[in-house]
Amino acid sequence: MSEPSSVSEHGAGHESSPLNGGGAGPAAPRLVLATHNRGKLRELRELLRGQVPGLDVDTQVVDASAVGGPDVAETGVTFAENSLLKARAVAEATGLIAIADDSGLSVDVLGGAPGIFSARWAGKHGDDAANLRLLLAQLADVPDAHRGAAFVCAAALAVPVSASADGGREVVEYGQLAGTLLREPRGEGGFGYDPVLQPLGFDRSCAELSPDEKNAISHRGQAFRALLPAIVKALAGR
Repeated sequence: MSEPSSVSEHGAGHESSPLNGGGAGPAAPRLVLATHNRGKLRELRELLRGQVPGLDVDTQVVDASAVGGPDVAETGVTFAENSLLKARAVAEATGLIAIADDSGLSVDVLGGAPGIFSARWAGKHGDDAANLRLLLAQLADVPDAHRGAAFVCAAALAVPVSASADGGREVVEYGQLAGTLLREPRGEGGFGYDPVLQPLGFDRSCAELSPDEKNAISHRGQAFRALLPAIVKALAGR
């Protein structure tokens, strides 16, 4: 979680990509988020809204399913490795600039776990309710003073190798949201472990925050905002 950033940015045209066919018009996808998670896509669109000149986030920022992007196995041993694996694979498959993140919950008394296994902590990938139940059961006897935890995110940008002479460049940026684990879920918003993490300085869980409040402090928001300059440069030649 403390790896140095891999510095690279820039990209160019995608006219040759079959996913941007001649009839697509000005609203053809320009940026793909390497995920099938609609919650993450909503967060990225809101973070990018108004930040990249000429980018219509509602039609030109899409998820992998919208452009036939592959599901990529997260075989890395760090958040950074997994985010780069996904961004590279989707950029190569689609011919589009790709962004990916890998994020999870790091619990102090569990030595950083669930970590990269956060989405499948209870065994089945993406079963939020089961993951929450298991985590809370594991921490049932842990006093409040020792329930520190943080959401951690590594966000990666990959420009397809075929894009131009500058293709193949990559950037990785990081974000972290520290807080305390609650004893039971609270709130209906967000996803994943949002209902059980109360950010430092707040009296509500992440799931009780408004979208604007959450984006302002979230680990993913921090990482994607750090990635914004690279995104702008990568899209400049499009």
